[in-house]
Amino acid sequence: MAHHRYDVIVVGARCAGSPTAMLLARKGYRVLLVDRARFPSDTISTHLVHPPGVAALRNWGLLDRLIGTGCPPIDEYTFDFGVLTITGAPGTADSPVSYAPRRTVLDGLLVEAAAESGAEIREAFTVTELVFEGEHVAGIRGHTREGSTVTERAPVVVGADGLRSLVASTVRPDRYRDKPRLLCGYYSYWSGLPMDGGFETYVRPDRAFAAWPTNDDLTLVVGGWPFAEFETNKRDLEANFLAMFDLAPPFAERIRAATRVERIFGAAVPNYFRKPYGPGWALVGDAGYNKDFITAQGIQDAFRDAERCSAALDESLSGTRSFDDAMADYQAARDGEALPMYEFTTQLATLEPPPPDLERLLGAIHGDQEAMNWFARINSGVDSAAELFAEANALAAAEGASGRCD
Repeated sequence: MAHHRYDVIVVGARCAGSPTAMLLARKGYRVLLVDRARFPSDTISTHLVHPPGVAALRNWGLLDRLIGTGCPPIDEYTFDFGVLTITGAPGTADSPVSYAPRRTVLDGLLVEAAAESGAEIREAFTVTELVFEGEHVAGIRGHTREGSTVTERAPVVVGADGLRSLVASTVRPDRYRDKPRLLCGYYSYWSGLPMDGGFETYVRPDRAFAAWPTNDDLTLVVGGWPFAEFETNKRDLEANFLAMFDLAPPFAERIRAATRVERIFGAAVPNYFRKPYGPGWALVGDAGYNKDFITAQGIQDAFRDAERCSAALDESLSGTRSFDDAMADYQAARDGEALPMYEFTTQLATLEPPPPDLERLLGAIHGDQEAMNWFARINSGVDSAAELFAEANALAAAEGASGRCD
């Protein structure tokens, strides 16, 4: 059996894997990108690419292609908490809007870009195991759709294969900051539900739902409830899903006038960090770090991982730095940026009332357009969620010092 030599093999060709392969191939490395799917194909997703992710697409030369698919821009985020509503702009002057493309559109675009950059693409290829030399990962073994077994080797195998990553389950990286599944989330698509460039989210006791536009003049509507209700509510999923909208009567009226065009999709995901590297292997995207989808950060997290991991691998493969040093910095940068949003997201995903400090801060933000824009930028990942916690603490301290009581 012939063995082909690559510098890097990337397992998984969606939002983390294809950009990683593309960026490495653009630097001149021999890259093999494999995925069990054929593209275009769909996958469960929030679809939302916040402004930082849009900026990445622009930097990679791919934003015009996305715009060319007819995916509408989103320039306003609205958060309806029942007692108050905050509406703000999610981006900056340089990157003002978000997009929410169907994954059949986005993933296909990314695979195409990886191929154009020089990566070899193998679709419909299932990786069954990793190849080891001692304790060092040295390649992959898998089979084509026709059943032919193939072994390929490379100094580094990148796992971009998602929550159920075969790469991660094989190398068994250290896990930390684990939290259980918190929220059951479900979504479908409606026609005749115009959003006029808006993202809308509604937060109610034990329920939250949101809507935003996607390709083909459709609107994605997503909602959920605490994971503790999973078994009870799955007995009549559709009725429970649709009943959420009655908690916001104006939205309920709008969606009743629209038409649902696809079945309901759903998921409940764990929250974790995994060490993203080891002898001969690396992890990007959900394979290395995951959190609840209530803040819809997964796609831009994957893009950020792809940029940082490919840069670290370039340093290692070029001999500029050792693999361990370069990848340790990748892990530190990932964790440092991700942790505040991770804590914010997992707090939101409980669907419990906000802590008193945060509730007071929301009240102070309401009606102040600059402050509401800041809140929208935190939810889009433009500004750090650490700022939100700091401001809430500062407000509480100021009120305590003044002797204020509500």
